[in-house]
Amino acid sequence: MSNAKEKYWKYSLVIIILTMGIVIFRQITPFLGGLLGALTIYILVRKQMFYLVAKRKIKRSVSALLITGETILVFLLPFTLVVWLLVDQLRDINVDPQTFVAPMQEMATIIKAKTGYNLLGGDALSFIVSSLPRIGQAVMSGISSFVVNLCVMVFVLYFMLVGGQKMENYIRAILPFNEANTKDVVREINMIIRSNAIGIPLLAIIQGGVAMIGYLIFGAPNIWLLGFLTCFATVIPMVGTALVWVPVATYFALSGEWFNAIGILAYGGLIISQLDNLIRFILQKKMADIHPLITIFGVVVGLPVFGFMGVIFGPLLLSMFCLLVNMYKKEYLDSRNELPSR
Repeated sequence: MSNAKEKYWKYSLVIIILTMGIVIFRQITPFLGGLLGALTIYILVRKQMFYLVAKRKIKRSVSALLITGETILVFLLPFTLVVWLLVDQLRDINVDPQTFVAPMQEMATIIKAKTGYNLLGGDALSFIVSSLPRIGQAVMSGISSFVVNLCVMVFVLYFMLVGGQKMENYIRAILPFNEANTKDVVREINMIIRSNAIGIPLLAIIQGGVAMIGYLIFGAPNIWLLGFLTCFATVIPMVGTALVWVPVATYFALSGEWFNAIGILAYGGLIISQLDNLIRFILQKKMADIHPLITIFGVVVGLPVFGFMGVIFGPLLLSMFCLLVNMYKKEYLDSRNELPSR
């Protein structure tokens, strides 16, 4: 009877924990980006925190404040500067819908003259005009959510740093693995988060800078804005930076500037795209030997689930899935196959 009661209590507790966990997760989903960002930065700076506390004998709260301030200076201020430069490029754009519609009509006229196809036929133009206010609202909502998640990230990061080793020991204790498998899981998490957190911004900066050189050589309009867009396009799997330089080449072709159009296509295909493959290969070998398919499909899976942080945690999720499957195989299937036949 006592054994039955113990099982009842155990499974009831598991059900209660899962139910409450689902409810809590649904409520904190809007802040998921900030939480994952805090986890990412914590993994990057945890050794520095341990050094300040253990070697320098600085109080844990003071060390956490110092590293949080360092995070703001090293990570947030440069990113804010980039956003400010982007806004500076866009500040002269008129919000009048006609400002956006007129270039579309001009482009549609060129396409119709070249191909005979009316791009804005039917209700396409009215649909575009009606969509502009919704796009503006979505952008403003995204900016507000981004600011809130930055505040959440800084706030949570401070308490993660203060918790430090106790938090890590608690997580290790509740993981359902033996000591060897726990080490593998922790090593995989640290390796992938560290490599993606450093490698993805580095790749974006290099590709954006190289792309801006091409835009300058072939006379593309507003190279700073195109460079920023190229940086952000590097995180999109499969197509990546082609989302920027292909439309630029198309614009030149429709305008009759064939030399610039062919030049941009050649520069993008031979230099920008190949540079992407080269840098990813180097980073994978130096920081984390991850299969390219895990990176590509991890981003595809991660972006809808985690938002922008999916570029880091999507590959981690897919890699952890493969690790757990392999762990199950070694622990249970291989040992079962090695049993002597009766």
